[in-house]
Amino acid sequence: MKYYFIAGEASGDLHAANCMKEILVRDPAAIFGFTGGDRMIDVAGVQPDIHLREMAFMGFVDVLKNIRTIRKNFTRVKSAIKRFQPDLLILVDYPGFNLRMAKWAFQNNIRTDYYISPTVWAWKEGRVEDIRKYTHKLFVILPFEENFYKKHNHRVYFVGHPLIDEVMAQKKRFRSEGEFRAANHLDNRPLIAVLPGSRAQEVERMMHIMLEVMPQFPDYTFVVAGTSSLPSHFFEGLKKQNIPLVFDQTYELMNYAAAGIIKSGTSTLESALLNLPQVVCYKGGALSFAIGKRLVNVKYISLVNLILNREAVKELIQQNFTAENISAELRQLLDNAAYRENILEAYREIQTDLGAGGASARLADFLVEDSKG
Repeated sequence: MKYYFIAGEASGDLHAANCMKEILVRDPAAIFGFTGGDRMIDVAGVQPDIHLREMAFMGFVDVLKNIRTIRKNFTRVKSAIKRFQPDLLILVDYPGFNLRMAKWAFQNNIRTDYYISPTVWAWKEGRVEDIRKYTHKLFVILPFEENFYKKHNHRVYFVGHPLIDEVMAQKKRFRSEGEFRAANHLDNRPLIAVLPGSRAQEVERMMHIMLEVMPQFPDYTFVVAGTSSLPSHFFEGLKKQNIPLVFDQTYELMNYAAAGIIKSGTSTLESALLNLPQVVCYKGGALSFAIGKRLVNVKYISLVNLILNREAVKELIQQNFTAENISAELRQLLDNAAYRENILEAYREIQTDLGAGGASARLADFLVEDSKG
């Protein structure tokens, strides 16, 4: 059968690639077309119609600034899908782009499933009707989402969170802490993991503020987790300051670190699964944030707090995202044993709520069956 995946971000590339692997187990003759990144390329053995480097735009202002590129991407993907003629189109997260693609696919009689729910429970619930109308099935990865969509009479299935499988698989390949330190020329001081994000705008806005706290913690080594999806010049300044930088070793860094300064997103949940006490940070463009604040109806931005529906980890957002506030929270994480233990207990609760692994395998079962019509 022929499957076409649309992923536009690093996390979508990861989850789509893992699903593609499982599809090949069940359908060895499967053929893939896609937009996405290097992980999907490795599985499919072909190049994407658009690489995610050309698709990752953040916030209302950045979208408006790149609207011509986005429109061009729509045209390119539509043409690619028409040429490919998939048995099933799978949209992975990336709602600003994929919800429009879902409507177009419906109008062109292309069977479409959606994996990883758009956060309509945080936005206006009116978007639920579009998802219900334009997609055949919806596969969600957070337990509370299933009940939300069932309330709206959509065919929704909770398949579990794919990060559980990814973290478990990578942990089996971890080097010892000594080997990790030696390979990256790290000294013996405890580590602080710094994750500034995977998009250019995130790194530009946030990394320098995250690192301003370094002089206050001379007994710790700060290590930045870089991403190969960005040009090397984004990290050139770190070399001049002798700040360690690692690529493709983020989970090992998080596993061995004493605490983390983490940009809001998937990494907040990864931190929980790797038992890394964290302070969550986010800063967007002023106009984008002002617009979003009027539209979004959630109390928290981190997945940890959203899943638990309470503040288990500190969130520093916009004007509260300062070096002074990061430093104060980092002190708590490092020096207050009871504070750390409360966070780790919250992580154990999350791990119970998300259940065992196998999300990609369960999803593949559904998709292979759905591709047959």
